[in-house]
Amino acid sequence: METRETFAGLSTWQIALWYTLIVISTSIFAWGVIRLVIKYRRGRGSFPVDRPLHRAGRTAWIVFTHAWIKRRDGVAGLAHAMIFYGFVVLFIGTGILAFQDDFARPILGWDFWQGPFYLVYSLFLDVFGAFLIIGLVILGVKRARKPKRLDYTRVDGVTSRYARWRYKVGDWVFVDSLLFLGVTGFFLEALRIAETDPPFEKWSPVGWVVGQGLIAIGVDGETASAAHFRSWWVHGVAALTFVAAIPFTKAVHMMAAPASVATRNDRASKELVGLPPNAKPEEVGYGVVTDMTPAHLLQLDACTKCGKCHEACPATASGYPLSPRDLVLDLREQSEGALGIRGWLTVPPLFHSDENLLGNPIRPETVWSCMQCMACVEICPVGIEHVPIINNLRRRLVDKGEMDSQLQTTLETIYESGNSFGEPKRKRGRWAKELDFEVKDARKEPVDVLWFVGDFASLDPRNIRVTQALARILHHAGVDFGILYEGERNAGNDVRRVGEEGLFTDLAESNIEAISACEFSRILTSDPHSFNTLKNEYPALGGSWDVVHHSQFLLELFQSGALTAGRSLGRRVTYHDPCTLGRYNGVYDEPRALIAATGCELIEMQRVRDNSFCCGAGGGRIWMSELKAPDAPRPSESRMHEATALDRVSTFVVCCPKDVTMYEDAVKTSGHEGEIEVRELTELVLESLDFEPVALAATAD
Repeated sequence: METRETFAGLSTWQIALWYTLIVISTSIFAWGVIRLVIKYRRGRGSFPVDRPLHRAGRTAWIVFTHAWIKRRDGVAGLAHAMIFYGFVVLFIGTGILAFQDDFARPILGWDFWQGPFYLVYSLFLDVFGAFLIIGLVILGVKRARKPKRLDYTRVDGVTSRYARWRYKVGDWVFVDSLLFLGVTGFFLEALRIAETDPPFEKWSPVGWVVGQGLIAIGVDGETASAAHFRSWWVHGVAALTFVAAIPFTKAVHMMAAPASVATRNDRASKELVGLPPNAKPEEVGYGVVTDMTPAHLLQLDACTKCGKCHEACPATASGYPLSPRDLVLDLREQSEGALGIRGWLTVPPLFHSDENLLGNPIRPETVWSCMQCMACVEICPVGIEHVPIINNLRRRLVDKGEMDSQLQTTLETIYESGNSFGEPKRKRGRWAKELDFEVKDARKEPVDVLWFVGDFASLDPRNIRVTQALARILHHAGVDFGILYEGERNAGNDVRRVGEEGLFTDLAESNIEAISACEFSRILTSDPHSFNTLKNEYPALGGSWDVVHHSQFLLELFQSGALTAGRSLGRRVTYHDPCTLGRYNGVYDEPRALIAATGCELIEMQRVRDNSFCCGAGGGRIWMSELKAPDAPRPSESRMHEATALDRVSTFVVCCPKDVTMYEDAVKTSGHEGEIEVRELTELVLESLDFEPVALAATAD
């Protein structure tokens, strides 16, 4: 009968020793897991438990399809899938063998590990064991080529107390440990086959081929048996050591990553979690390790240091003192030293004995460098919420008054005037008086569409031209619309993302009161930042409406026949996806459909849709002083270089007021003036409708 003996050649005391080692290994593993759980539970709050079936289903889908891992690096995704499924199948195979030897045979008298089952079992384990080794070799080769995203050199210039070579050593030890287990497993199988050369072991193709090679060089019979005995113990002890080390090494991501995906906030890109009612100063943001939520502490351990966030971050690329990966690793080192195994062993944290998160190496400049563009969160294969973590660090800095002086002035200006320009309230709706038709005051009469215009679209001279163009289009299409005039205040999206939660709440409540007093069907806005916070964050404060971005609304007008292009523009254009419209809210197709409706040919840049590159204005960066390296291009300049490298593209299309400001400036500072022009999507639509150009509105009192 086709089978084999599990403990062939081992005496009773050796078998007893083996089971003793198993108990020791699993006990160490269990102790490590318990310590991790204790660490996470010391965070503030609790793990999210809402929609358990949804979370379980999402986690299973992400884990088993590798949907997040394979994005933008198909080779790494394939290699990891081979490693993952190879490890899972080998683990299941080991479990089946343990069930057979320790339960089915001695207790149930059922010996199923023979005949056809054994043959198929052998084939599966050999094939997936080979996948494991091939995947490890692929990743080893990729790592040996030293890609930029795996360079652990700090970007902030801070000299820390830990040497980063430890990370590289840890990475290689993890890969080599798995490779050692895979190779020694096949070698062990080959020695067993070489000892007696049973014909049915051809169902173990890899082991059989290697075994035949051993036989050919004279390693068979007693020689193979003696080598098999020694190799069995080497492989077995190595496997048990690996299991015991999982909670304490890079291998912890095997548990932490699926758990991180399961506990991730689906709305992390849309809605920041507010402060608890009547929050005390120590409850505002993250100041010490125990301020972090259990889910965020867990996410720190899930990080595999893959560097995808590091590679995607516009701050990192532009020489700002921020790398999302470095920030997570710094927080993990502090968490481990304060709450983890090192903390339990009373080993002082590497950075501060008082657990303080902000100072060294996480400097305020690092936290303020973030553009809150969500590129890091979107690409992370294990679900880490870098941006909400950074936002909580900002909240603590704001609460302590430690912020950029320019930012502080802007926040004070917004508080006093309701807008970031410091203009009187009466000027917010002045652009409408330059039109040859009346724009309704939605506070005084019912309208179908309430247009929330926003600061830049209302008060910036260049953006006023776009606002007037949109008003003319809406009027031409017969849309019944109105605005709040001086009743509108800054929506607060970026105020919240710089960490000023109190001012955000004040702005939101004021706008909600003004909007709720109006009679309308839906809200329109041309500002993606206002669009996001009105749509996703105001409902928690009592303001829930149907909110639409102007790119979506204009497309509806074309599709309904209310708008028809009078002429085809025939331009070659490229389009920039705004972060808060794209990554935050998934609006990608509507602007492109509008571009097509104007008769323009869209030539895509390399980084588009969810991989779009931030203009540099987000997260309040437009209100702060420069932090980039002197010789590095600003994010908007990098984007302009990317656009002008395209063949015969004449127009850079945007659909965000801040993008208009950032990219018109970048055209000049990047040295591309005269090569390409920046146009807001509305302006293309207006031109295709064959209207007369809109004159620049007067801005004097």
